[in-house]
Amino acid sequence: MREEIRKIQELMEQEAYITDPAIATSVYLAMALKKPLLIEGHAGVGKTEIAKVLARALDTNLIRLQCYEGLDATTALYEWNYSKQLLRIKLEEASAHSAEEKEAVIFSEPFLLKRPLLQAITQDGQAPVLLIDEVDRSDEEFESFLLEVLSDFQVTIPEIGTIKATHHPYVVLTSNRSRELSDALRRRCLYLWIDYPSLAKELKIVQTKVPGINEQLAGEIARFMQTVRKMKLNKVPGVAETLDWATALVALHASYLGDEVVRETLGCFVKDKGDLRKFQAELDAGHLAGMITPLP
Repeated sequence: MREEIRKIQELMEQEAYITDPAIATSVYLAMALKKPLLIEGHAGVGKTEIAKVLARALDTNLIRLQCYEGLDATTALYEWNYSKQLLRIKLEEASAHSAEEKEAVIFSEPFLLKRPLLQAITQDGQAPVLLIDEVDRSDEEFESFLLEVLSDFQVTIPEIGTIKATHHPYVVLTSNRSRELSDALRRRCLYLWIDYPSLAKELKIVQTKVPGINEQLAGEIARFMQTVRKMKLNKVPGVAETLDWATALVALHASYLGDEVVRETLGCFVKDKGDLRKFQAELDAGHLAGMITPLP
C-alpha cells in the first residue's frame, strides 16, 4: 500500500471509521485531484459518514446539503433576507438617497442569506467539506444546476456579481440509487461503491463503535446480520441497523443472542411490516436457530 493511502486509512480509523484500501484511495485521490467524490451504495453502509470523518480528520467545517424532491437553486444557494430588507426600506423612507442607492443597499451582502453551496464557496480559511447528501432524491433540473457549480466553483448573483471560491471545498456526493444520475455528473466525479461489509469488517465495526460490548455478543451480532442480508427482505438492514441493534443489546445488558431478546429487539434492524412478519415466521419455524445461542 502506498504511504499516502496508508496515512488516509490511519486518519479515518483514528476517527473510528473502519475503512479499507479502496475507500482510502478514493478519498486520497479526491483530495489530491480536487475532484468531487460520488459515493453510491446500499442505505446504511456509511456513505455519509465518510464526509463527516473527513471533516473531523482535516479539522475543518462540514457543510451539508440534504437533497430532496423539489429542491431548487434558491434553497441550495442563497436567499435574500426579505424581513431585514423591508425594515431597511422603512428606515430609508425619509432619507435623501436615490432609489438606485437604496436598492444597492438592500441587495448587498449584509442582506444575503447564504445556503450550503454558497457557504462552501465563500468560507474563509481552510477549505470545508461539502456533503451533498442523497443527490439522487433531487430532480434532473437541480442536478444540471449542480454541474455548473461543481465545474467552476463560482456562482453569479445578479444584484452583486460573480463570487468565486477562495478555497475549493472537498466535495462528497452520496446516492442510494433511487434514480439513475446523469452521465455528465458522473464524469465530473471520482466514483466509489460501498457494499455491505464482510463478516470480519462488520465485527471490527461493532467492536469499535459500540463501547462495552463483549466479544461473544459482537461476533454473534455480526454473523446474524450477515445471514439476515441473504434473506429476501424489502428493506435490507445496513451497518447503521447493526450498530443500533448492538447498542440496544448492550443497554439491555445482553451477553449473547437468545431467542427472547432477538424477538424483543427486532425493531432495531427490521424496519418494514412485511419483513417483520417474515422474520417472525422464520424464528417460529426454527430456521434461524443456528444463529441464536440456546438457553443454558
